[in-house]
Amino acid sequence: MIVLNLKTYPESIKNALLFADIAKEVVDETGLRIVVCPPTLSLHESAERFSDVFAQHADAEAPGAHTGSINAEMLKAAKAKGSLINHSEKRVADQARIKTTIDRLHEQGLESLACAATAEEAAAIASFSPTYIAVEPPELIGSGVSVSKAKPEVVANSVKAVKEVSRNVRVLCGAGVSNKDDTKKALELGAEGVLLASAFVKAKDPRAFLLDLASAF
Repeated sequence: MIVLNLKTYPESIKNALLFADIAKEVVDETGLRIVVCPPTLSLHESAERFSDVFAQHADAEAPGAHTGSINAEMLKAAKAKGSLINHSEKRVADQARIKTTIDRLHEQGLESLACAATAEEAAAIASFSPTYIAVEPPELIGSGVSVSKAKPEVVANSVKAVKEVSRNVRVLCGAGVSNKDDTKKALELGAEGVLLASAFVKAKDPRAFLLDLASAF
């Protein structure tokens, strides 16, 4: 599984729909599951073109007087399949809110991908039964240095810690994943997929890059 977090890079704002189309082509060619997380304003239109779209963030609030909140009902209406939660660039204030957000997404039939900076945090979040956990030490995000190579013990320890809590939660490797070799290493360490951003968004040929990355599986 590959999760492409497009963030709000200028390229993503301009090319979100193109990136969704590229993901669809690569899925059709490889059969691998690929999830695209476009900027919020492109979420619905991306989901109309590609069936596996997640939001970059979701809030715990139910529908009501919560100005600026992005709730699970809104994401379902936008045809999203799920959402990232607790990304290091959009940390959630406390674990109780993480749990509530996960629960609310699942109530709406949506998937949850919660991010964790450490094995300890990953284990704590695993007790909330998210669909996925992505381990991503924040200091390596966007660095071009993959956690699977720079800090392989973080990946291995996180996989072990999560599986001790729940065998059903799938663990992904994030932070600095830049190429097929990084992905292969993550899979060798027990991860079941990767979460990445800039390496795809800023690639000279995003389609060729994604096809090469998919060949690691």
